[in-house]
Amino acid sequence: MSSSRTYGRAPFAVAVLHGGPGALGSMAAVARTLAAEWGVLEPLQDALSIGAQVEELRAMLDQHADPPVTVVGSSWGAMLGLIFAAQHPALVRKLILVGSGPLDARYAAGISETRLGRLSDDERGRLNALAAALDDPAVADKSATLAAIGALSARADTYDPFPSDAGETEETDVRYEVFQRVWAEAEALRARGGFLELARRVECPVVAIHGDYDPHPAAGVRDPLAAILPDFRFIPLERCGHEPWIERHARDAFYRILQAELRA
Repeated sequence: MSSSRTYGRAPFAVAVLHGGPGALGSMAAVARTLAAEWGVLEPLQDALSIGAQVEELRAMLDQHADPPVTVVGSSWGAMLGLIFAAQHPALVRKLILVGSGPLDARYAAGISETRLGRLSDDERGRLNALAAALDDPAVADKSATLAAIGALSARADTYDPFPSDAGETEETDVRYEVFQRVWAEAEALRARGGFLELARRVECPVVAIHGDYDPHPAAGVRDPLAAILPDFRFIPLERCGHEPWIERHARDAFYRILQAELRA
């Protein structure tokens, strides 16, 4: 059953959306930092379709937040935030996309190749073995296997991360079934140009923050949205991978940018 966590004091005017799909809790460090100034809602979303996740988010905002809110989405959460802002424009004041996946399928093909090129031979072998295990019906705990894939992929997704005990990373609750079902639907939506059609319905200001070392190509977010949205800005971060708040060289700049956007 879906749930949420709150940080800081009401009114909860900021919502942070985790990645995955199915990586519940991955935005907790960001929520805690922002809570020094704002009330923050962290939805933990486990619905098994895009439509159900949109409705899940709407219900959480209605119950816990003070719409319209600023939505800060990371990775898949950025893509979900775009869908949500298109379908519920009255509930979103501003949309901030952090390390979004590409919104146009033409830009998605090289992500796996980039990641594999950053791993050692041993790491690539391990990743291939984990991917095979994910497709093996005999493997019972697919969520643990997916979490292991995520941990290994993170080695390729980060430029210079803080150590895991520095308080910037979180123990994420990985849900395989959520990932499998929602991401399959998201890929199909992207392949038919659905994210670009949805972007045309977004009414609020949109800001994209993207690391220059992120294997998800910046052009796959920047170029389509710049051509569609009348109020869009793209902010690159140097020496930064997929999750800026865990990056030694980019974390402070990321939070300065994010806090300035929330205050604006």
